[in-house]
Parts: sequence; C-alpha cells; structure tokens
Amino acid sequence: MLTFIWIAAGTVGGTAVLWIACSRLEASTHRLAEHYGIPEMVKGSVLMAVASSMPELAVALLAFPVHKDFELGMSAIIGSAIYNILVIPAFSVYAAGKPIKANRDLIYREAQFYLVSVAAIMVVLSLSVIYFGGVETLDSGRRLFHGEFTRLLALIPILLYGLYLFMQLQEVKSARHVTPRREGINALKEWTVLVGMVAVILVGVEMLLRSTLLLADTLHTPTFLWGMTVVAAATSLPDTFLSVKSSRLGRTDASLSNVFGSNVFDLLVAVPAAVLVAGALTVNFSQIVPMMTFLVIATIALLTFMLRDLELKRSEAHAMLALYVVFGAWMALEAFGVTHLLALG
Repeated sequence: MLTFIWIAAGTVGGTAVLWIACSRLEASTHRLAEHYGIPEMVKGSVLMAVASSMPELAVALLAFPVHKDFELGMSAIIGSAIYNILVIPAFSVYAAGKPIKANRDLIYREAQFYLVSVAAIMVVLSLSVIYFGGVETLDSGRRLFHGEFTRLLALIPILLYGLYLFMQLQEVKSARHVTPRREGINALKEWTVLVGMVAVILVGVEMLLRSTLLLADTLHTPTFLWGMTVVAAATSLPDTFLSVKSSRLGRTDASLSNVFGSNVFDLLVAVPAAVLVAGALTVNFSQIVPMMTFLVIATIALLTFMLRDLELKRSEAHAMLALYVVFGAWMALEAFGVTHLLALG
C-alpha cells in the first residue's frame, strides 16, 4: 500500500509541477510572440506548441540517458500524440460551448504537414529495421522485429522540422504588416523565465518517470504501456489547458494549430533528440507499428470531422473521447495480458 501511495504522490506531484511550469512558460512565450509580432496561427503551431511540448522533449531526453528505457520515452511521445489528437479538440469544443470552426488554411497546411510528419517517422523507423535491424523469435513462436535508430537516421526528421520552420517564417513575413509588435515587453526577462521553467519541467518529468518505473515494477508490467497512458496524459495537460483557454477566448485557430504543431514537434524533434544525445538506440518495431497505426486512425477521425462543414461539433467531440476510451481500455488489456496485439515479449 505504501508503494502505491508513493506512486500516486509522485504522479500527482510531477503533474502539478509540469502544470505550473508550463503555464508560466506559455505566458512568457505568448508575450515574446507579441513582442516580435508573430501572427496568431504561427504562434499556436510553433511557439506555443514548442512551449507546451517541453515535457515530451524532457521525457525523451531523460528516459534513455538516465533510466536506460528508450521505449518508455518513445511510447510517451506517441501516447501524447494520440491524446492531443482525440482529447484536446474534444475539450476545446466543450469549453467553447458550441461547434468550433476549422480554418481551411489550418486543415490544408498544418494538418497535411502533420500527416507528412507521421509518414516520415514511420519511414525512418522502417529504415532502422531494413538496414540496421534483426529478428527475435519468442518461445511462443512470435517474431519481434528490432531496428537500430542511428544518429544519421535521426537527422531526417530534424531536417524536415527545419523545413516546417522555414514555412512558418514565410508566414510571419507575409503577415508582418497586419501583426504589429507590442511595445513595453521586457524580452530579456521573458527569455530568462523561459529558460528557468524548462529546468523546472525537467524536475517534474523526472518525478513522473520514477513513479511510472516503480508502478511498472510493482505490477510486473512493461513500462511501454504506462508511458502510453499515464506519462502521455500527464505531459499533455499543458497542451490541454492552453487549447481550452484559447477556445474560450474564441481563438480556435490557435487552439487547433497548437494540437498539430505539438505533434509535429514531438515526432520530428523530441524522438530524434533522444537519439542524437544518446547515440544509436534499439527500437521494437513490433510495438511501435500498432501504436502508430492507432495514431493514424485517430488522425483520420479528427480530419474527417473537421472537413465536414469545416467545424467540430459536440457529437463529434463525444465520438473522439469514446475512441480515446477504447484506446485506454486496449492498453489496460495489454498491460495485464488479456490481449496480445502488441509484441511485449
């Protein structure tokens, strides 16, 4: 019982630290965006998305170098992406109290680049298996496919994110005449706060990871599954509150662009960042593929709803939350060995 109390305290405490730090981080990022005259959509898809994705980046950088568990970091990032796609837009609809409009430019620019990001990370993982992989046969006869995610492969998504930033820079230039800079903001102070909050986020993420590892060890379950659910949901809370706040204020473009921008950053930067820091890492392709497949299904569901009349309705929000509940139930069944769709060894 004492062990579970420690786990609960660590999880709640780590989540609270992340909530407070990310709220302060996002406030500074918002003021910096106003200081530099960044347009609303770019602010949501890049600046606010990166700020709210700091927990996922911290997970990736701590999971393997500190805890030697790359799959925990990888699963947390994919789980966070699934949470972002299904839960955050639904909560944004509830917060607005009415259907939220989906900007056509948002769908055909941000959403499509996000789809490219999903495809790119799948290609990179496939290359790791094709050229640097191996096969392991379990006692049950099932085969596990492993790949070596090298620093050379990690450069591919990083370069793709560079292209994304270049596209956003062009948007900033074209909108400069309609997005004036706000005077009276102390940029040095805001940058100092930003750096300080990143350090606090590292502390909160470390608390979460230690609690998750203890939970997995106590229940004799893979850390992969708890990373997909507990860590993913906890690190996505800043994205949730940011998007809900934007939705309440009527800034639905910022709310939805933050969802896509966060996922683009998670997939193209957070995942390869761990590889660049730690070196070549082994990836269980047999675990990753089913998770990425579910992410694709969730993305198709969201885009289908958005393309219908260019808005998200309450009934569609219900459907997305129901799909996330199905995902959570699947993870629970896998954790306790009821189903075996994932290759957990």
